[in-house]
This record gives sequence, C-alpha cells and structure tokens, in this order.
Amino acid sequence: MIVYHLFGWSWLSIVMPAMGVMFALAGSLTAASLERRPAGQVVTSRLRRLLPPLWLLGVIAVPVMISLGWAQEEDGEHPFKPWKLAFWILPLGDPPGSELGIDSWEPLWYIRAYVWFILLSPVLWFVWKKLGPACWLLVFAPIVAIVALDKTGFGLPETADVVMWDFVTYAACWIMGFAHRDGRLRKLSPATVVMLVFVLGGAALYYQNGHQGEDAWDLNDVSESQSLYSLAFVLLALRWQPNMDWLAKVRPLDRAVTLLNTRAVTVYLWHNLAIAAIWPVLTFITFDELGHFEKPVTLGMTFALTAVAVLAFGWVEDVAAQRKPRLWPDIDTPPPVRAAAPSPASPSPESPAAALVPAAAGPMPSPGPTPAGWPETDPDGTPHAGWAEVGRDEQPYAGRPPTGAAAATLDESKPATPLTGRQKTRQERKRDENNLIPTWWAPKE
Repeated sequence: MIVYHLFGWSWLSIVMPAMGVMFALAGSLTAASLERRPAGQVVTSRLRRLLPPLWLLGVIAVPVMISLGWAQEEDGEHPFKPWKLAFWILPLGDPPGSELGIDSWEPLWYIRAYVWFILLSPVLWFVWKKLGPACWLLVFAPIVAIVALDKTGFGLPETADVVMWDFVTYAACWIMGFAHRDGRLRKLSPATVVMLVFVLGGAALYYQNGHQGEDAWDLNDVSESQSLYSLAFVLLALRWQPNMDWLAKVRPLDRAVTLLNTRAVTVYLWHNLAIAAIWPVLTFITFDELGHFEKPVTLGMTFALTAVAVLAFGWVEDVAAQRKPRLWPDIDTPPPVRAAAPSPASPSPESPAAALVPAAAGPMPSPGPTPAGWPETDPDGTPHAGWAEVGRDEQPYAGRPPTGAAAATLDESKPATPLTGRQKTRQERKRDENNLIPTWWAPKE
C-alpha cells in the first residue's frame, strides 16, 4: 500500500490487489464476531476502535485547511460546507478537505467504505446464513449490480454515488470472507476454484484492456476490473491460504508485522502525509539531489516519517482499544506456552483429535466435533480463531500459533504455565480481530 502510493506503479494492483484482500479478511473476522456476539456489540466495538484515530486527524487537519483558505476555494473537489464536516465524526460520506490538504483526506474513502461494510454486515451475515446452499448468489450479486449500473447508467447524488460504487466493487470480497469463515469456501473443489479464478481474472484483464483508466493497467482506476480481479485473487488466497508459521522464526519481520497490527489505523491515516512531506524535508536539509538513489531514499524517508507519526499519534489507538496509551507499542513476542497433561479420557498426542490443552491444569473433557470453518473450537468447547483464545471482550482472535506452540509436547510431569497479564496483552495486540488492516492469516486446517 505504501509503496503503491509512493511510486504509483500500476502493476502492483495486479500483483497484489491489497484492498480486496483486506476487505475479504475483515469480512471473515467480522463474521467470526457476529457468530458469537450480538450485532450491536460487534458494530459498536469496531467503530470504537476505528473512529478515534480519524477524529484526531480531523482535529489537526481541518483547522489547518480552514486557516489556509479552504473556505475560499472555488474549484476544489470538496468545497467547504460546514454540514459536511459531520463526515469527519461519522464517515458515512467522504470526510471533506481542501485541495491543498488533499493528502490528509484522499485515503479516507477506505475508512468510509469500511464503516458501511460494518454497518451492513449484520444484515449481510443474516441473509448469508438464511440462503443456505444458495448463499453463493450473494457473492455474485455485487457483480450483477455493477453490470446493471453500467447498462442503465443509474447514478445517485455525488456523496451517495461513491458510496454505492465502492460497496459494489468490494462487497463480493467481503462476502467471500463469510464463505471463508463458515467453511463453505474450503468445501469447493480445487477444480471449481481454479476455473473461477481463471474466468474472473481473465474477464477482469480483458475488460481492463479496453477500458484503461488514468494510468494503464491500474485496476484501482476501473471498478469493474477491480471487482472481478480482486474476487479471483481472494478465492485463490483464502482457499489455499499461505502458512505463516515461518514468520515467527524471523524476529525483526515478526515484530514489524505485530507493530503494523497494533498501529494499522495510524499508519493508514498518516502515511500519505508522510509521503507528501518527503521533499519539503529533503529540501530543508539540502539533500534533494539524489540521482539514482532517489527511490530507496524516498522509500526510507516514507517509513521514517510514518514512524514519527506512529510515535506522535499512535497512542490514540491504545485509548480506543481501552489500553494504557504508549508512545511505542509493546511488540515483544510472548514465550512458548507449555501444554497441560492430558487426562486418561483425552486422545493421545498421536491421535488426529489431539490438540494443545488450554493453560489450566486438570482433566481435559473429551472433544466434540470441530465445526467447519474458522474460528475452530477447542477441545473444551471454547471457540477461537486460529490458535489464540478468545479475548477479555469475548472476541475471537485471528492469528497463528504462539511461538513454539506447534512443537509443544504433552508432559504429565510439567503442569501448564498460565500466561501473565503482560503476555496476554501482547497476544491480544498481535491477534486483535478489530484491526483495520488484518495481517494474520488463519492457520490451515
């Protein structure tokens, strides 16, 4: 995302349609919550985590834009209208801004789209469950809607029109997250998935070839191509999701991903401003003649300035998550969790039904059948996403096994070691399903 916004390489939208993947993962995690908690709690929880960082940006950006003459602009994309400032509080429409301050508000379409998906998810999830075997119709309904919009030329007033188009562009990916969540995607035969990937991806590239946007082969400029190609990519990625266990062995990369999870909203909101500040900063320090080093230096500067924003403003994500605010989040990886001894009634470690025992000594109940999909159910009946337990607010975490968990052995002579409060906090931050930009993949089942 940062590299795409910095260099504008259109081929990146084909190699990795990042927005479609993020919407799909967010849809899967949202479905996981809706299955366990009332819809009102799920919606409220996500909005509570998302909006405070946006408010902080607005408190800083809006007065600056007004003081620099936003109200006098006549040809800007968002003319100054006081009532539209309400979108900085609840972004049901794009939060507005001046032409001079475009780098502060231009990326906020994603926040607005995310809010709408969260608000509509209880209804979409209800319909998905009620449709039964016909649920796949809901995946392809947004594509049918795009065709209908193209053929009829139907449009809405500007504020609502962009909401409508972004929804139909990414709704198929979001709903595909539902299919990943309840196991329906896994039940599709490999041949069916491969055929759909080739048909959807081929149709996307064919359409893109005849309807190029401002930049050739940039899928982000053409909603029709973006929708089809993102769905194809998501089908492939979620059906054969990559195993991320290797990440724990690369500590610097593991910590970087954990940091991104903990400060995802801050990074997204401020990285565009960091890019805009590169050349003013380089000019100020008289280091603007870079020659062949321009790309690596500007990329490094982007990361450095974004890190400054994380230090300055990231603490608001802790406040939104009801954690103690920190200038820099604690990203240490928790130590391996030792498993408890099995009871006589428990399956042997070699049995396919064997699983790691939760961190508590005592007999383990006989496991029941594991529901299809994700989150799984622990042998004691506790739902979880991946390998992590549910959190203090009863939300399943999305994650990979804690470091060393896969290699843990059941030893009757060694009781389970409960996690300390500090270690639990680290795991919560690492696998929080409310992250704006989900990073952790669910493990293969």
